[in-house]
Amino acid sequence: MEHITIITVNFNQPQVTIDFLKSVKANTSAKYVEVILVDNGSREDHEEAYMLVYPELVYIRSTVNLGFAGGNNLGIKVAKGDYLLLLNNDTEITENLIETMIAEFDSHPEIGILSPLLLYFDQPEIIQYAGFTEMNYLTCRNKGIGNMETDKGQYDGDSRETGFCHGAAMMCRKADLEAVGLMAEHFFLYYEELDWCEHFKKAGKKIWFTGKAKVYHKESISVGKESNIKTYFMTRNRMLFIRRNTDLLNTLLFSVYYVVFACTKQIVVYFLKGRTDLVPWVFKGILWNFTNSKNSHKLGFKI
Repeated sequence: MEHITIITVNFNQPQVTIDFLKSVKANTSAKYVEVILVDNGSREDHEEAYMLVYPELVYIRSTVNLGFAGGNNLGIKVAKGDYLLLLNNDTEITENLIETMIAEFDSHPEIGILSPLLLYFDQPEIIQYAGFTEMNYLTCRNKGIGNMETDKGQYDGDSRETGFCHGAAMMCRKADLEAVGLMAEHFFLYYEELDWCEHFKKAGKKIWFTGKAKVYHKESISVGKESNIKTYFMTRNRMLFIRRNTDLLNTLLFSVYYVVFACTKQIVVYFLKGRTDLVPWVFKGILWNFTNSKNSHKLGFKI
């Protein structure tokens, strides 16, 4: 059995992270699985509690919040496994998850990143993710496959190429990162896994989904469904993703569509919902892209 490194990132969610570690311990063998927990600028240090649950844990504490990509990259840099499995700390895994996913890599060497079937933890019969359609780069829109369907086993034996992986659970070979590189920390939050998938594609690798393995996801624990931080980074990063992954003409056409139509529509929705507090963050997300290069590490948001 190849050695596997599971990497997860915690930010002020000690109990959620403890439940995650219990799930990993119950469903893996420490003989071939290395678990790295990156504590990403949390207010309190709960290392002792984590070690009680998982004594073999590799614990890394960052004094500042480095974002999703930055936190995972800290773990990737020290990981010893042949395969890396990046899991949100608000997930719980199932038996044979790792073995099943590695078998897919063995059967399909062209795979660069692989994500399993994601189900909602609080509603385990409801599917969150069974793949993504390809991206329309003029609108930066695609669709989730299987999202909100009732799980009747329709994806259980399904393994195939897909548009993008899901950041809550994705596996890759460590060796491939020599060509692909780490996740881009320019995003901080949202779209970094889509950007990473684009880099795998450019390196000649495929993005795959498998329904043979399942993970349960406690969606929207880290960030509320509507908040300043989510509005800002979703607005900012959608445009940044296009700037980083398409040519100048596509970027210009997208920018017209995005500013004139998509963002205007979002602002109207916020007014109708009585969430006028979120409107300035739409403008700030757009403005960042007109005042910063696509490779800028400036966040434009005080964390």
